[in-house]
Amino acid sequence: MAEDRKEELRIVGGHPALDLVNTVAPRLPGETGGRDYLPDPAELLAWSRRIEIVDPADAEAVAAVWGSAPDLAEKALRATVEIREATYVVLAQRASGVGPKPADFEQQQGPAFERLMLRWAAASARSMLVSTDSGPGVADLQVGTSPALMIPDRLVATAVELLRTVELRQLRACPVDDGGCGFLFLDRSRNGSRRWCSMDDCGTRAKIRKLSARRRSASTV
Repeated sequence: MAEDRKEELRIVGGHPALDLVNTVAPRLPGETGGRDYLPDPAELLAWSRRIEIVDPADAEAVAAVWGSAPDLAEKALRATVEIREATYVVLAQRASGVGPKPADFEQQQGPAFERLMLRWAAASARSMLVSTDSGPGVADLQVGTSPALMIPDRLVATAVELLRTVELRQLRACPVDDGGCGFLFLDRSRNGSRRWCSMDDCGTRAKIRKLSARRRSASTV
């Protein structure tokens, strides 16, 4: 079953923070009935390797710590879910393809930003400046130095980076009203015309539904 879940989950966000948001399907603002693809620490670790938040050596270190201290594994999972949901709250209503902002939009934003800030502050405290001979500076910021919380620390860092740099004209949601899944993604197409998270999945299914509807309509004439 674990392998099935990993194969079924599409990585289409174009950014690790959006891929994190998309680990619930379908994604609908204000609803919690979607399928959670990160139900336990083992799935979280496998998914993190898949999107390359951790490399094989990192994953081995995380697995060793989590295996010896299951409470730390659950803590990392809870932190990841909190980061995921706060990121979604901040981004969902700003994405093209989502309906009008709810009346309590501003009230939702404050707590979500606060949760992300607290998680980022904690991750920063566990980060290190390391000397480097390449790049524009003389040091790199190494986030996620503690295996126990390496994954949520790196995920909140990617979330903060996205919130600071995202071009809203590129941020889209796969249109649920037309049969999409609600996943968030970055439209980096040249003419900004990408509508679906993936033409191979939601886009193709939508086309098939429309074709079937036309055929049914024609057969009744």
